[in-house]
Amino acid sequence: MSDEPPPIHRPVMADAVVRCLAPRPGGVFLDATVGGGGHSRAILQAAGPAARVVAMDRDPSALVVAADALREFAAQMMFRHGSFEQLTAALEALGVRGLDGAVFDLGVSSLQLETAPRGFSIQADGPLDMRMDPAQPLTAAEVVNRWPGHALADAIAQYGEERWARRIARRIVQRRPMRTTGELAACVLQALPPVGRSGRRGRAWQRIHPATRTFQALRIVVNRELEALAAALPQAIQRLRPGGRIVVLAYHSLEDRIVKQAFRRAAAAGEVDVLTRRPLRPGDEEVRGNPRSRSARLRAAARRA
Repeated sequence: MSDEPPPIHRPVMADAVVRCLAPRPGGVFLDATVGGGGHSRAILQAAGPAARVVAMDRDPSALVVAADALREFAAQMMFRHGSFEQLTAALEALGVRGLDGAVFDLGVSSLQLETAPRGFSIQADGPLDMRMDPAQPLTAAEVVNRWPGHALADAIAQYGEERWARRIARRIVQRRPMRTTGELAACVLQALPPVGRSGRRGRAWQRIHPATRTFQALRIVVNRELEALAAALPQAIQRLRPGGRIVVLAYHSLEDRIVKQAFRRAAAAGEVDVLTRRPLRPGDEEVRGNPRSRSARLRAAARRA
């Protein structure tokens, strides 16, 4: 590690996360997707020197980055490699019996997007990888080059909510094999009709690349993101102490639907009170400064006494 202070990670909707989490001084909190450590830092600054944070991430490189970024809080941190799908087992292994709060910042991190060899970025050419945990077996290359066309089309339609999924899948099958994200992005653009190539309308900082939905679908499939989220949320709710809160940042409608339904089920069972009738969204100023926050939707719930 360098002696220079690490750069401060700017997390999405940090003020809203802390406001909804309402960290108790000296509490124990879970950052289920620690990434660059920005939300953990905000929690610890709000909860004081006696607070502790369990920092999980399925990406081992994220844990290294977060440990460096949060080294001033080292005595308050507990790091754990793994998917939040195994949240209960991770907490038990660390001897953590209850939580005063939990934060989930879903989707791909800035660190992953900005590291071309990880294969998440549309803008920077890299291998068709997209694994959040490099040890897992399935890669985007396997899906793109080996899945039957109909299965590929179904995945792009379901997980990318892409209206041109059939056209895109047909073109991918015609162009196989593909090895890089640049090849895939170009292939998607070629498959789209002119109306689909301009990206979403709106201000420049609101537009997305036309291949974004296809990349999203592949990433979700490779990392089993929706299955993991559906499994993790009930575990986190069960671990909350009375009055403890859970805050989730989702970035597309499929994630947000799972969060909304999980909170509704827990509320119907008498476990939580939902704090956000509708999801909170980032303001224009934050989106201009960080265009990746544009689709963020924040929901929160509190464990009943």
